[in-house]
Amino acid sequence: MPVAVASRSFSVNPTLRDELLQLYPGSTFNDTNRVLAGDELAAFLRGHRMAITGLDVLTDAIFRDVPELRVVSKYGVGLDMIDLDAARRHGVSVRWTPGVNRQAVAELTIAFMLNLCRSVVPQARALSEGTWRQLRGRQLSSAVVGVIGCGAVGQAVARLCRAFGATVLAHDIRVYEEFYRDAGVTPVDLDALLSQSDIVTIHLPLDSTTAALIDARALQRMKPSAFLVNTARGPIVDEAALAAALVEGRLAGAAADVFTVEPPAGSPLLGLTNFVGTPHIGGGTQEAGLAMGRAAIAGLDGGGGSIDLTTLED
Repeated sequence: MPVAVASRSFSVNPTLRDELLQLYPGSTFNDTNRVLAGDELAAFLRGHRMAITGLDVLTDAIFRDVPELRVVSKYGVGLDMIDLDAARRHGVSVRWTPGVNRQAVAELTIAFMLNLCRSVVPQARALSEGTWRQLRGRQLSSAVVGVIGCGAVGQAVARLCRAFGATVLAHDIRVYEEFYRDAGVTPVDLDALLSQSDIVTIHLPLDSTTAALIDARALQRMKPSAFLVNTARGPIVDEAALAAALVEGRLAGAAADVFTVEPPAGSPLLGLTNFVGTPHIGGGTQEAGLAMGRAAIAGLDGGGGSIDLTTLED
């Protein structure tokens, strides 16, 4: 049975295309190199019972306009682009495999931390402009790192930080007692984490409870010498409040792979010397791409450790 592959990242990967076509001959791929939306997305999905989606937004209107769609398998880990309540109403099974890109995102997070601690990007930029400037940094090994969100990625980041020798604090609405004990991580409340950490790193899903969680008040709780890292979802951080804190010296630096609007044209963070940004590349490794794609293929028939999100209670 053919599959509609809306995910552009999956579609441009020849290995994943071949593997899918071996199992589902005649499948259709998004070769526009654009994220499909609205009527264009509905037209692409039409005529298919199964789909693989990535950053494509699946709304009630999409499910209504494509009534034959029965299964959506998610490429990647973010779920904020799928209206799960609408999927349930329309009888669509949404399948997802957690943590498949955890190592890629965790390694980028560590790269951000090291860059901020040693001012790598500003000093490299200055050197390319002819300025020999040796700024004094700090070691990650002596830092207190606060991990907000201890799911798959957060746990991977915490373990890497502990390997460097950092002290790690953690905050999550769930309790991970075994992980905390085995990894040598100390659970604390959010205010304590913000006020005690030298580096705060965010690893939460985006939903109504996490949107703008890091706002002006939260930033005021942080040390002026601290750094903020966001490789989760852009809207979790109030970008205007963060920019103001960076400009006014109330925060030493920040790094983000994600933005409220992507691409982030007009973001107040762009151009700040104490901010480093990348274009949502957290899962952008060869290894993670294959892992996410193969998980999405397996999820089409409910295999590979995938979870049917529409059968879970809120």
